[in-house]
Amino acid sequence: MDEIREQAQEVFHDVFGDTDLVLRDDMTADDVDGWDSTAHINLIVALEKHFGVKFAMAEISRMKDEDQNVGGLLQLIAKKLGRSG
Repeated sequence: MDEIREQAQEVFHDVFGDTDLVLRDDMTADDVDGWDSTAHINLIVALEKHFGVKFAMAEISRMKDEDQNVGGLLQLIAKKLGRSG
């Protein structure tokens, strides 16, 4: 999971233009400057491209739920890659 976190952090750096950004499991869009709906789409596309995965529309919709965070996103990526999170 550490490798996924490190790679995802690089994607976040690219999408948000902030190399000081450090991912935390409890982090949400509210914690990241510039994480609006457009940035969210850009982030999803960038993560799909980087990891070679596809998110279903239902998964993308659930990412906006109140109880969702970066930790859940990383676990979803790990699941799609067939790795235990």
